[in-house]
Amino acid sequence: MNTSHPKTALITGASRGIGRATAEAFAAAGYHLILTCSHSLPDLEILAEQLRTQYGLSCRAFQADAGDPSDMARLFETIDDLDVLVNNAGISHIGLLADMTVKQWRRVLAVNLDSCFYTCRAAVPLMLKKHSGRIINVSSAWGARGASMEVAYSASKGGVNAFTRALAKELAPSNIQVNAVACGAIDTDMNSSLSAEDLDALKAEIPADRLGSPREAAQLILQVAQAPGYLTGQIITLDGGWY
Repeated sequence: MNTSHPKTALITGASRGIGRATAEAFAAAGYHLILTCSHSLPDLEILAEQLRTQYGLSCRAFQADAGDPSDMARLFETIDDLDVLVNNAGISHIGLLADMTVKQWRRVLAVNLDSCFYTCRAAVPLMLKKHSGRIINVSSAWGARGASMEVAYSASKGGVNAFTRALAKELAPSNIQVNAVACGAIDTDMNSSLSAEDLDALKAEIPADRLGSPREAAQLILQVAQAPGYLTGQIITLDGGWY
């Protein structure tokens, strides 16, 4: 990248896991950053300061709930230039569908899927002004395969995949690329509830014989952001050969 004219990337859900690693990867590549989290603002502010000090680029931290349209509108009131949008914010819910409340269902769909609508609706006009942009949605292998006990999560990520393909077709004439990175089992807090026995069983199903790292996911997200412009509408799976 030509660091004399740094590009700007917005990364949601950046305080930990894949989002945090993605912020670090983009900062190392010379991007100005806008980072969001829903609850962990002190941690995110520490990260932002570290990245500013290390790389000498702008890095702003915001507390904003990706599933709340008013929060996202408030965030975008502060943004007048954007090159890359990484929709990473996400939550899971493990349990039987019959035991799930309407509130729990709506929350998973709001954070994982509705958030993509809120951010893209606001980001696209900024990208249209420049006739360029990259949107990367962080999805899941469950979005294509489905997972028992994770129906809402699977449905939300399936929606993200369809959203990605459709928006890519809509924006391709405007030189804005839209892709998704669908992660398999990544070693993040989202999987921290698994017992050692469950983790061993999970690893046994994965040909790579391990979980992926947040850094690996971040590297792929950065590569997609910097890929040739003809790459759009793709759901790129990172799962160690699982599926």
